Amino acid sequence: MTERTPLLHYRLSTSVNESELQPPPTGQALEQHPGSPRQRSAHQRQPKKLSIFFGVVIPTLLSMFSVVVFLRIGFVVGQSGLYQAIAMFLVAYFIISMTVLSVCAISTNGALDAGGAYYMISRALGPEFGGSIGIMFFLANVCGSALYVLGLVEAIVATFGVPEDGTLAVSSYQVLPSGYWWSLLYATAVALLCLLVCLVGAHIYAKATFLIFVVVMFVLGTIFISFFAVRPRTIVLPPFANPSANGTGPVFPTTANFTGFKLDTLLGNLRADYTVDYTTGTTMTFATVFAVMFNGCTGIMAGSNMSGELKNPSYSIPRGTITAVIFTFIIYNLLSVLVACSCDRVLLQRDYSFLRDINIWNPFVTIGVYSSTLSAAMSNLIGASRILYALARDDLFGKVLSPAKKTSHTGNPWVSVLISWFLVQLVLFSGKLNTIASIVTIFFLLVYAAVDLACLALEWASAPNFRPTFRYFTWHTCVLGIVGCAVMMFLINAIYASASIAFMLLLLLLIHYLSPTSSWGYISQALIFHQVRKYLLMLDVRKDHVKFWRPQVLLMVSNPRSSVGLITFINDIKKSGLYVLGHVQLGDLNVLPSDPLQSQYDSWLSLVDHLNIKAFVNLTLADSVRHGIQHLLFISGLGGMRPNTLVLGFYDDCLPKDKLIDPTLSTDQCTDSSQELEQQPPLFHFASLRGSSDRHDHGECGDGKVLGPQEYVAIIADAMKMLKNVVLARYFNNFDRTQVLSPPSSSPGKGAVYVDVWPVNLLRPDSSSYVDTCSLFLLQLACILNMVRAWRKATLRLFLCVEEGRSVRGSEEKLGQLLKELRIKAQVYPVPWDQQVALHWQRQGEWGRKQLSQSTDTTTEENKMQTVEEEEDDEDYVNSFPSNATRLSDDYLSAVNKMILDTAQPAPAVRFLYLPRPPADTRRYTTYLHQLDLLTKDLGPTLLIHGVTPVITTDL
Repeated sequence: MTERTPLLHYRLSTSVNESELQPPPTGQALEQHPGSPRQRSAHQRQPKKLSIFFGVVIPTLLSMFSVVVFLRIGFVVGQSGLYQAIAMFLVAYFIISMTVLSVCAISTNGALDAGGAYYMISRALGPEFGGSIGIMFFLANVCGSALYVLGLVEAIVATFGVPEDGTLAVSSYQVLPSGYWWSLLYATAVALLCLLVCLVGAHIYAKATFLIFVVVMFVLGTIFISFFAVRPRTIVLPPFANPSANGTGPVFPTTANFTGFKLDTLLGNLRADYTVDYTTGTTMTFATVFAVMFNGCTGIMAGSNMSGELKNPSYSIPRGTITAVIFTFIIYNLLSVLVACSCDRVLLQRDYSFLRDINIWNPFVTIGVYSSTLSAAMSNLIGASRILYALARDDLFGKVLSPAKKTSHTGNPWVSVLISWFLVQLVLFSGKLNTIASIVTIFFLLVYAAVDLACLALEWASAPNFRPTFRYFTWHTCVLGIVGCAVMMFLINAIYASASIAFMLLLLLLIHYLSPTSSWGYISQALIFHQVRKYLLMLDVRKDHVKFWRPQVLLMVSNPRSSVGLITFINDIKKSGLYVLGHVQLGDLNVLPSDPLQSQYDSWLSLVDHLNIKAFVNLTLADSVRHGIQHLLFISGLGGMRPNTLVLGFYDDCLPKDKLIDPTLSTDQCTDSSQELEQQPPLFHFASLRGSSDRHDHGECGDGKVLGPQEYVAIIADAMKMLKNVVLARYFNNFDRTQVLSPPSSSPGKGAVYVDVWPVNLLRPDSSSYVDTCSLFLLQLACILNMVRAWRKATLRLFLCVEEGRSVRGSEEKLGQLLKELRIKAQVYPVPWDQQVALHWQRQGEWGRKQLSQSTDTTTEENKMQTVEEEEDDEDYVNSFPSNATRLSDDYLSAVNKMILDTAQPAPAVRFLYLPRPPADTRRYTTYLHQLDLLTKDLGPTLLIHGVTPVITTDL
């Protein structure tokens, strides 16, 4: 009587030796101090390097054969027929061949270290992908080892165990007690045997690999011989697993025939005949049979995992892996044809261990099953320990895995082995692992897909250093491998596949936010560079249109310690545009030993991260602040992404306040010394503030006043000559975005936030037009700020300055219609300013001319000529651009400043004011700056804005 051998007990992920990564003792020793005694002894213990056959072909063949060759061939042919069986093998091997090409490419692009697939993926895709895939690969190997242990125990109990139902033993060698606890005891003993081998060292298993390979090949040879040597015979079939309870179900045959080579037998096995699986009672389909068969095609990474022990990895891995894949493909198809020609359909469908019954000596197949399964269990345990060791060594999970770093004097990670064995023992308690078998296979497929993705990313990134010696792959093969693995995952079990991907993404996010930054290099950066370069070339400045205009800001920062408020505010106003933090350091490269800016980039990038803003950093070295800003305006950006707006802090005497004080330092500690600066985090490496002499908001810091009012206004004029919009920001040194946007409800506005816009040139009452380019630019920036999520609740207030004699209602309606056409929602407030305008020099012109005519009658000819000359000089200047700046009185400017303060109640969060052009005469620059100072005095956070290009359109 033939013993019943349940199929699903052997539906195991057959990635034997898949993750066997054995860090050689020498490699471990080389990480220690050179010349140490341990290193010298390690050189003496260095094992002989392996050839293609012993290092790649044998491990891969053992990984891919396993129990499938003994227990699944009949199942596949019996259910799906010869035609579909061959088609299944073609599809399965096409999928794994695509992954083999990726493995060969990556493995020949550099030396591999402990971790195998984890090492390849993590070094290519970064720690997030590598760590998440590594954990899944580790769990897959742990569960796979437990599965093989249980499969071996089930095979032993089926052969040597006493029947559980109390019936008499069929043969004298059925002496072992059976049952759950007995099976658990046998499984624990097998797991302990595997543990002992792994604790002694992976080299023990490596020496036994060839012996196991010889046994498997010998058994396989006896199977082929048996098809020709054994005569036709009748075989007693095992009982059906789920017979009908009332005995009225279909009657199943109890015997089947091994017919030898007959044409009728072949014709009967050509087409599919899906029926009930006698071990589970479920009806088979193409998908279920394909899933079971595909398990036997995994294990393709065993050779690449041995790269550290190969004589020439870049030569051995591609040739050895491809040779093993081709050999197993031929054996599987040859066996399928021989089985279809010599065994009737009933035998194939009702006895999955029929190869033992038709063998020239039955124990041969049993020996093959035992040896291959034990080899798989040990190699999975070894592989799991090596992956855990690699994960611990990379510190992706912090102190959680730090004990797993410990190794013996020979380099064996014995703590990782113990942890892996403990988890295997826990899995053994579940007894039947048919469900986990599918999950393990899906995990391995996910790893294969990740390897394909890594190769695809390296290929698409076009990195110059990705030049593998194996070139028989393209991005098409990588995509086909990814698609094939994904399809197989969902074909095996869609629910488990979805859960595995979700688990991987969860691990990915966990590692992304918790693990430290690695120094491996991120493929994402290479891919981003590749794509950004491509799209920047496509961004044609000649195709710019006002409909798609957005602010692209260059903010000049002297010392970020006092500019935090302004930096965060400008980040809100950029509206997904380019944002560059610019900084000018005074110096001459001719007299410096090296570029002083290179060491500062870390601090500036840390500042960007700390403030959570989306900005670039651009530093320059120049002999003056003006020349430095000119450099940045000329060269900042790339292609169509260049700054169109320059933002400067206002030139005043406000004392800067440090907003980047290191909380770890006491207030009495001095932070000026370079030694103490180096001991602080990069964010706090900026120079400390030095009182009012350190002008934090006009472009540059240094010892003393490095920027005078003349040069400051010249920078504004330079920017306008370059057709850049200019923004001057005042009183942002104490600006706190969170506090401004969350005012107390007890405030006069009951918690409301206002943004005030004065879109008129307050220095020229006669030109109070609201539709010039600069006024529209003010409206656009205010609208952009109001579109930002944090500022959406703010109310725009637009102030309409009107004089007596003009129709207030008409002006208000006209402005309201303009806002409607521009789709800007704002409240319009008319503001009478006759008293202020009366102080303007244009309104006092007639009175001045009368006084002049009266005085000319009594003046001397000399005085008369002098007055005429002065008048002509003034007239020449008035006619030059901007023609209005010099005659403004301080009384007028103070009156306008008071009007702005008194009108806007409650006080707004920020004000937008019109910035007039600087005078053409550079001698008037100081006066111009003085006027701006009086105009904006004590107004709170204020932006003086001058726009030079159209930014608004009413067209669709």
